[in-house]
Amino acid sequence: MTYDARGLVELDATVPRISEIADGRAVFDAKDLTTRKINSELRWLLYEEGIVDVTILNPGARHSLAVGILTRCRITFEGSLGYFGLGVNDGPEVHVKGRVGWSVCENMMSGVVIIDGNAGSLTGAAIRGGDLVVGGQVGSRTGIDQKGGTIITLGNAGSMTAFMMQRGRQIICGDVGPGLGDSMYDGTIYVAGKVASLGIDCVPGEWTDADTELIERKFRIYGLGTPPAFQKFACGKVLYNYDSLE
Repeated sequence: MTYDARGLVELDATVPRISEIADGRAVFDAKDLTTRKINSELRWLLYEEGIVDVTILNPGARHSLAVGILTRCRITFEGSLGYFGLGVNDGPEVHVKGRVGWSVCENMMSGVVIIDGNAGSLTGAAIRGGDLVVGGQVGSRTGIDQKGGTIITLGNAGSMTAFMMQRGRQIICGDVGPGLGDSMYDGTIYVAGKVASLGIDCVPGEWTDADTELIERKFRIYGLGTPPAFQKFACGKVLYNYDSLE
């Protein structure tokens, strides 16, 4: 056994590779592969072969795919992912042509992830940077403990969205369930639809030119058309207990 360039996953050199590689791009079919084999093949392409554009066919909603990718590249999934996909990534641009399960992009550091369908609960948990765009709805506690980056939801969001949010932005084009921004410390939330109820220490914010510029820029980048009218929400800082060191 050998390991990939990051020393993260064992690569069996005796197993024939399954990818079709041409013009710096690679495609492989994951239909009959285990999660371990899919991730091993992906890492071999990125770290050993230097491929920067990989398409994975038939991911089959498997869990924990493409986790810990720490390089600039483009990854396309022609299908849906299961739980805990795309976590702890730093750099890749990912397009999921389907839906995803719980905790997608947990602790993402940088890059862009576009999901065509719905996403489960805990979407973007503890995200630190980059853009996460969900074309459908998201479940409860989306952006829990968010520390940076931008989460854009084109549909509705579930209860306790942005719970304990610390920094970053959420742009929600649909309605939001109860407890929006509960116990948030910082960050900004934009909602175009109805808000069932605000959580503790989440209050309406004052709109500025910077808010308009941000919304218009993100909609322009991702080809989302004309932005709807948004309400802005921020931290009331009643529970704000950071000291100078923090």
